[in-house]
Amino acid sequence: MTQRAARKTLRDDRRDPGPDDGPSGVPAEGDGGRAAGGDGSGETPASDGDDGGIPASGADAPASGEGGGRRPRRRMLRWAAAALALLLLGSAGAGYVYYRHLNGNIKQNPLNLGDGKVAEPTPNAAGQTPLNILLIGSDARDSKENQELGGARETFGSTPLADVQMLLHLSADRTNMSVISMPRDTLVRIPKCTDPEDGTVYEASNGRTMTNQSLGHGGPGCTVATWQELTGIHIDHFVMVDFAGVVSMADAVGGVPVCVDANILSRDSRGHGSGLKLPEGTHPVKGEQALQWLRTRYGFEDGSDLARAKAQHMYMNSLARELRENATLSSPNKLRRLAEEATRALTVDPGLDTVKKLYDLSNELRKVEPERITMTTMPNRYVGARVEPTEDAEQLFRLVREDIALDGKDEEPAQDGEPAQDGEPAQDGERARAERAAAEAAEEEKGDASAEPATPDAEIAVQVVNGTRTDTLAAASGRASTVAGLLHEKGFTGTSADTAGSLNEQLTLVRYPSTDLESNALRVAESLGIPESSVRRSTGVSGVTVVVGADWREGTEYEAPAQDDTTPESAEALNGADDSACMKVDPNYTWS
Repeated sequence: MTQRAARKTLRDDRRDPGPDDGPSGVPAEGDGGRAAGGDGSGETPASDGDDGGIPASGADAPASGEGGGRRPRRRMLRWAAAALALLLLGSAGAGYVYYRHLNGNIKQNPLNLGDGKVAEPTPNAAGQTPLNILLIGSDARDSKENQELGGARETFGSTPLADVQMLLHLSADRTNMSVISMPRDTLVRIPKCTDPEDGTVYEASNGRTMTNQSLGHGGPGCTVATWQELTGIHIDHFVMVDFAGVVSMADAVGGVPVCVDANILSRDSRGHGSGLKLPEGTHPVKGEQALQWLRTRYGFEDGSDLARAKAQHMYMNSLARELRENATLSSPNKLRRLAEEATRALTVDPGLDTVKKLYDLSNELRKVEPERITMTTMPNRYVGARVEPTEDAEQLFRLVREDIALDGKDEEPAQDGEPAQDGEPAQDGERARAERAAAEAAEEEKGDASAEPATPDAEIAVQVVNGTRTDTLAAASGRASTVAGLLHEKGFTGTSADTAGSLNEQLTLVRYPSTDLESNALRVAESLGIPESSVRRSTGVSGVTVVVGADWREGTEYEAPAQDDTTPESAEALNGADDSACMKVDPNYTWS
């Protein structure tokens, strides 16, 4: 974690919850061997609970004597709190027996089924750490209700897919929230996972496969392991919802306004599509129609899963705003229904397996204002009919790992003797130095727990590649050999230069294929003066690989360029307070 992140100051209570962003799991064409969507249309359930989990932290406030309608309204939290809704019931004074009943509704699975570990983030100066929650939308057709909603009867009871995957990151100081959706057909390496129920061992995937298949390798804990392997981000919790859960919770909450720029009917001549039918403009959707919105691919923009993810982002932002602005959930009966539906719909890790734990989570989430919520889709490029992460994706992952706000509104820490950005009194110089020292000591003590102990330098196999070619310049001659020679001089005698060709890489990078080689890659980077932010996991290499970029075309001393902490444009960021978003309809799917 950077010094900047470590010195972030703690912000006091925020009154309103921000949208918890729901699903952005962007599904994609083809489900990996199975009908791509419930109705055989390729429309995979975006459900992921996106719609639903709508919580409302403290919405049951009336029973707690906090002022009935007004407070609940302000405490409605965002998606990720799907489970949170239930909790409301508990705090509403429903009684111990009912509280136990709700707890009994909640299903749980182990958090991580993989062998690899990722270090928890370093606490900031105030002792806080970020919170990362993986939201999963399952297309399970394991019940009559799920089968009817999902269609594709031939897949009834088959292995479920994680067709919606979204990482929700709550900053250490609780001032902002970032969300990253991963397309369901992203090609990734699924690590070795063990099914907690029957002990079945699923070996690591041979090569890359679609990320949505991770759920079938023992459960949601394998999806968590897959995310951690890809991103290097420590995940604290997961929340999973299926088709029926999306519909039931959407009904319990009431309509969520969505917008289309033309009449839409998501159904083609072959019967493909979600069946969504809406007239032009803004209209509330709930229940099964909400599920149709979240699953629609045919009819939105270019018909891709990326367009579907955008619609899901819009829905979740709208849901969060709706919860904050209306008082319908101040009714104890409606709160009770929402809590009942939410608890039945959720599968969570042991850290969220009670109403109280979900309530505590809701209290954390509600501190973020909608204006500080940023929803994004993992930057990707097509590989045939599938997609893979790009360098911009690694940039996005790094920002989350280092707890840098995706909206670009992080406040720079106050300098000694200078007033703080938020108007608070200037920090005493001695206190500021003490906080910096504490943060540095924490980082040093923690070390790099995210990887295996480093191998002796002489035993690290390193390949150096010339990546200095640009659109206008030929590759600088001999760069791979020169840098390989530098590494030999520094004790990395297992280094070799690849002189067969050249790449086009703007920045000098150190790539490694798996967690067990991360510490080796960091050691190599350190020896060359390459910053940690340029050390990246990649399935495109078989070992630690230094790619000498166009920023190091000459000389033996590497000077790292200034670090870019902006959110890549390719992430298509959407702000939680943006109520003007409207889905573009494909003219081939309109009606009059």
